[in-house]
Amino acid sequence: MQHIIDRFISYVIIDTESDANSETTPSTKKQWNLANKLVEELKAIGMQDVTIDDKAYIMATLPSNVNHEVPTIGFISHFDTSPDFCGANVKPQIITNYDGKDIILNAERNIILSPNYFKDLLLYKGQTLITTDGTTLLGADDKAGITEIVTAMEYLVKNPEIKHGKIRVGFTPDEEIGRGAHHFDVEKFGAKWAYTMDGSQIGELEYENFNAAAAKITFKGKSVHPGYAKGKMINSMLIANDFINKLPVDETPETTKGYEGFFHVHHLKGSIEETVLELIIRDHSKKKFEKRKELIEKITRKINKKFAKQFGEDIVITEIKDQYYNMKEKVLPVKHIVDIAEKAMKEIGIKPIIKPIRGGTDGSQLSYKGLPCPNIFAGGHNFHGKYEYVPVESMQKAVEVIVKIAELTAAENQIKN
Repeated sequence: MQHIIDRFISYVIIDTESDANSETTPSTKKQWNLANKLVEELKAIGMQDVTIDDKAYIMATLPSNVNHEVPTIGFISHFDTSPDFCGANVKPQIITNYDGKDIILNAERNIILSPNYFKDLLLYKGQTLITTDGTTLLGADDKAGITEIVTAMEYLVKNPEIKHGKIRVGFTPDEEIGRGAHHFDVEKFGAKWAYTMDGSQIGELEYENFNAAAAKITFKGKSVHPGYAKGKMINSMLIANDFINKLPVDETPETTKGYEGFFHVHHLKGSIEETVLELIIRDHSKKKFEKRKELIEKITRKINKKFAKQFGEDIVITEIKDQYYNMKEKVLPVKHIVDIAEKAMKEIGIKPIIKPIRGGTDGSQLSYKGLPCPNIFAGGHNFHGKYEYVPVESMQKAVEVIVKIAELTAAENQIKN
């Protein structure tokens, strides 16, 4: 267990925050620091064909150790962390034998991780938790996944009696800003299918995710001295506020669950002359997803019509870009890959939790690029914030799941042959 803790901490203390406003890949230079470390570590544990390209995409191979034909499978995680919260100067805290009570993350700032609010904590009573110090995120999303994949590959290298086919490993930048799979070379990867280790609670197994789009909406205005503004000033901030109020109030992240979609306003910056609103659109249903985008366009047209005479041109400019789609359509035709993961969990004593992802992974985009890619738990909770934590025992179990999937894939194909 200490080996997993040490490896995980060595990753999370390296700042790899991505930046949606950057046009480079990776979006931040600091992501190279962990990427280069991972390349050396993969080589050190005995992986072969270890490569890193000019965009920091890492691939490596564990060769087959069986004589019969086995499909090449892959395991994928991302090494960037979310720009939603600070990822620099991470100072992990290790809580051994968690007693089920409040955890003081930061006494000076009175930041407490409490099971009264985060009830999932009680699932891990008696276990070892790794938390933040209350000032940064932790980075378990998805450095826990990377830890698990590297550790599983190391275990298979050291234990050749465990039979498996060829395994490919892939680590990507910029997943948190929706670009993780953009430059992923599926043909070079060469796997029949893969699994992203990017889920949350132990047991999670997911092959459905949101359809996703991002909208950037710019509101124009006219600044006039407030003492002489009647009939002349147009305050872009108030127009943006009006736009937000026209969205369904009960369709936000904090009011929805399961298969329910939402609009999520995540950035708003403005002045009288110009305000920029950024939001994301999410829905599992393709039909409802399209309707949500249509609503954004409808509100835009309505406001533009209202100000057409006074402003003389469009006062609202809306840009909507699709980000990824529900992988279910691509995974269902090969659902046996989900069945293998489910069987692997059951064989090592984990109850599978099969549910839709209220988000997306590299796997959703990769599935549409020809690499079906369900998502498996990595163990962390409360991603993208100071209350993030991961139980070490969940990471250990994820390692066991990876090993068991490799073993089952080889065994099942031996029977077929």
